[in-house]
Amino acid sequence: MQSAPDLFSYRKFWAHRFGIAPELPMTREEMDALGWDSCDIIIVTGDAYVDHPSFGMALIGRLLESHGFRVGIISQPDWTSTDDFTKLGKPNLFFGVTGGNMDSMVNRYTSDRKIRSNDAYTAGGSGGKRPDRSVVVYSQRCQEAYKGVPVIIGGIEASLRRIAHYDYWSEKVRRSVIMDSKADLLVYGNGERQVVEIAHRLAAGEPVSDLTDIRGTAYTKKHEQRPGWWEKDSTLVDTPGKLNPPIDPYQMQTEESCADEKAKTEQNKPAENTNVIKIHRVSPRNAERTVIRLPAYNAVKDDPVTYAHTSRILHLETNPGNALALVQQHGNQDVWLNPPPIPLTTAEMDAVFDLPYSRVPHSGYGKMTIPAYDMIRFSVNIMRGCFGGCTFCSITEHEGRIIQSRSEDSIIREVEAIRDTTPGFTGVISDLGGPTANMYRLACNDPQIEASCRRLSCVFPGVCKNLNTDHTPLISLYKRARSLPGIKKILIASGLRYDLAVLSPEYVKELVTHHVGGYLKIAPEHTEEGPLQQMMKPGIGTYDKFKQMFDKYSKEAGKEQYLIPYFIAAHPGTTDKDMMNLALWLKRNGFRADQVQAYLPSPMSAAAAMYHSGKNTLHKVRRNGGDIEVPKGLKVRRLHKAFLRYHDPENWPMLREALKNMGRADLIGNGKKHLIPSWQPAGTGENGEGRRVTRKAKNVQSFRTQHTRPGKTKVKAKRRQR
Repeated sequence: MQSAPDLFSYRKFWAHRFGIAPELPMTREEMDALGWDSCDIIIVTGDAYVDHPSFGMALIGRLLESHGFRVGIISQPDWTSTDDFTKLGKPNLFFGVTGGNMDSMVNRYTSDRKIRSNDAYTAGGSGGKRPDRSVVVYSQRCQEAYKGVPVIIGGIEASLRRIAHYDYWSEKVRRSVIMDSKADLLVYGNGERQVVEIAHRLAAGEPVSDLTDIRGTAYTKKHEQRPGWWEKDSTLVDTPGKLNPPIDPYQMQTEESCADEKAKTEQNKPAENTNVIKIHRVSPRNAERTVIRLPAYNAVKDDPVTYAHTSRILHLETNPGNALALVQQHGNQDVWLNPPPIPLTTAEMDAVFDLPYSRVPHSGYGKMTIPAYDMIRFSVNIMRGCFGGCTFCSITEHEGRIIQSRSEDSIIREVEAIRDTTPGFTGVISDLGGPTANMYRLACNDPQIEASCRRLSCVFPGVCKNLNTDHTPLISLYKRARSLPGIKKILIASGLRYDLAVLSPEYVKELVTHHVGGYLKIAPEHTEEGPLQQMMKPGIGTYDKFKQMFDKYSKEAGKEQYLIPYFIAAHPGTTDKDMMNLALWLKRNGFRADQVQAYLPSPMSAAAAMYHSGKNTLHKVRRNGGDIEVPKGLKVRRLHKAFLRYHDPENWPMLREALKNMGRADLIGNGKKHLIPSWQPAGTGENGEGRRVTRKAKNVQSFRTQHTRPGKTKVKAKRRQR
């Protein structure tokens, strides 16, 4: 793995003499109280400002503050004019623009493209406080407010749109967001290293146009061959180009030698119509000056197969240890993507999370609640990244596959800070986790292998033999945290990777005995091989093994506890038969889901490329072959959701029709072996899945599930961003 300067090794900017702000200012009055005449950097965000490390604007803002910069926050501005964008004045260095902790389109729309009525990241929970595609809109307003001020875009919305991407909401391939926003730089992935270097170099007087060598960033340049750079031409699906040979500085170049080299190149051209994409397995020796040319925007927007090819290349170039730069033409401009940033060390992670956050919403919100804050105010983020590689998930594409963990001492300090300073704390920590609950300190056993690996997942189709799966550090952390004075309970709410957990019975015992509050949520996602292969998820047999261990240790602890499994409907690779078999599994096991998750194609994810192209991008993309089933259209998506809610009478007419068409009318009847009954309750069946009205409005008694008991509140599936 390549190294990077320590995140806190820079000389502090002169404005550090102003000291630490109790909270980053959102008004001129707050700036005046701090003695500021101007802000060096202004962060524009689509979220309400919460001074907590789980909120991006707070983490980046406090980090820049620690380097001596004066940082202001413009939260959820009125985007219909430039008024809100000028209220803090002109920033001395740059505007930093983010859509917020969630993609603005995922935040506002359901998987069926219906507008949500609420927004968890807004004070009061009300919806409509941010525009669609917030990064583009905010960037344009910043440029209108102060011409010539650099605009740097980042966060998950920019990160997942860094190249031409399939947009589910408009059902087309859109340009890179840096083109539409006209931003000067795009920061992708976790942005600490990038924004610190950008800030210091701009403060030193460098023009933003010269900042083209920062890892984890994208920028635009005129479309042309850059001197000193070698290109691997991967613009075509069927006839990929060769990688130019390394330059030998000691070899004399003559017209004759150039002609001979050209003749050799012509002889070695691949045959036409081979239908194979040749992806290089080893980085060239001059990797620092080698770039892969992706198919141009005009090519991918009209050809789903070429788009799938592009997606596969992108996902193979995500390891910071060996990734090459990428370039994609957009008209007369090229979008250049530098290799991913170097992950933070444990010491750097500790320092970032130890910054002086107030850990509460900005005082300007008064007593208004912010639902997302209420959800995480008693939780602690112990790591970042995910090597699971689930194709539907945006975590890996944004945070990377290399796990970055905090030290045990740093985590304990945060638990104690919550106990001692967070209003309303009752002694229960709601989560010690992150993107996954149990990848803390897990990594490849060999750094050299890790730096050269191109696997899309460390745990699919099986757990890699080079992966360290020792859960001992996590068990130690759990034990130490739950023994702290004033801590009554430590719960684990993050998603559990149960195929790793079953390799450590000691971990499962600690988890089940001390850290489950009656229910534990895990995500097998499906039961059938077809969709599980496209998701890169383990088979349902692994779930069964984990359930046996869960039940065993719950019984030994004398506790009545339940597993709550999540499933996805309508994922690429899923057939009607797959959903029928999943419904039968649910009925056999006594599960009646109250809410279900339909697949949502998030930008740039591998599953989104499958959804758009109908091709399996986990293997070489061919024009002929590699096709997969893709459930598209409202009717089939509603049917797949209806199978997950087989117990709901509103869905029975739809399911009866589907089962008859599938030749499985034998599943319709009134016995235990049947999936749905042949009778229909009066007043039901007119509002199938996706057309639901509230039960209260229809005066229909809600179904009791396996996990609903007298005196208990029904557990509802928590909506997750896919």
